[in-house]
Amino acid sequence: MMSLAKLLKLLVLMFGVVLNTDIIADNSKFSVDISELNMVSEGANALYMLAVQYEHAEGIPQDKQEAAELYCQAAKLGHAEAQYALGWMYANGRGVPRDDGIAAKLFAMAAEQGHVHAQNMMRYIRVSSESEFPICLLINANDYNLEPDYWLKLTGDSIYRLVNKLAPQYDVDPELVFAIISVESAFNVQAVSPKNAQGLMQLIPETAERFQVKDVFDAEENLRGGMSYLRWLLAFFKGDVTLVAAAYNAGEGAVERHQGIPPYPETINYVQKIQALYNKLSHPYQPDIVHRHAAVIALSDIDND
Repeated sequence: MMSLAKLLKLLVLMFGVVLNTDIIADNSKFSVDISELNMVSEGANALYMLAVQYEHAEGIPQDKQEAAELYCQAAKLGHAEAQYALGWMYANGRGVPRDDGIAAKLFAMAAEQGHVHAQNMMRYIRVSSESEFPICLLINANDYNLEPDYWLKLTGDSIYRLVNKLAPQYDVDPELVFAIISVESAFNVQAVSPKNAQGLMQLIPETAERFQVKDVFDAEENLRGGMSYLRWLLAFFKGDVTLVAAAYNAGEGAVERHQGIPPYPETINYVQKIQALYNKLSHPYQPDIVHRHAAVIALSDIDND
């Protein structure tokens, strides 16, 4: 018989999948049903409250390991209080091995959402380059198996053919491109985000200019610009797909500053979505791309003078 905790986690994860599907289906409008957002928020809060009960033996036998697992499921759904509570457990070795690095990462996640106690903790700790997220926060991409014609069904023939035609020209795996487009714009050529990212691969004006994209709403131009950026990121991060995904969302500067995935809930969620759709952690890259692009920028600056 399934325990109450496992049943609750299953229900929340199911709601989460439904929410993500609806966002993808209606991403052209960048609108989300508020009632569904509330449902996920309430589910995360329910996981958090159950975790509190397990941690402090409130009406049920104490089980710190179960508490940590429930906190992590709620933290994955963006619950700041759960992120802080799980960080506290790692900082004190309650139900999990003590790990100050993981604790710092979790406190940083909660602090980023405005959690006051977490912000206070950040005055006394520092997230180092060796700090990692707890495994429970990361999606195991091997658990996701897409059908062979998954992208064709989702994109339609024209975009599918265009991506497969262009990707080899930029030495980028078309499957990675499909994953990025799916999360970025849901294959809507005319998509515009609240941050003014535009087109299929959601290029902001600075990135479009950087990679010489004149018309961001032209599918081929946008794809060429996005693939150029992906090729550059792959070279910059030496084929590390996780860091490339994080940089595509938050910018390579943010990844460099944090020396890993930035502790932004949006970026963590973004990386998890890409991992769910693309199950390779490394990708071939061209080492000289970074230097060559830097040289082109330098020459361009000279010409503009």
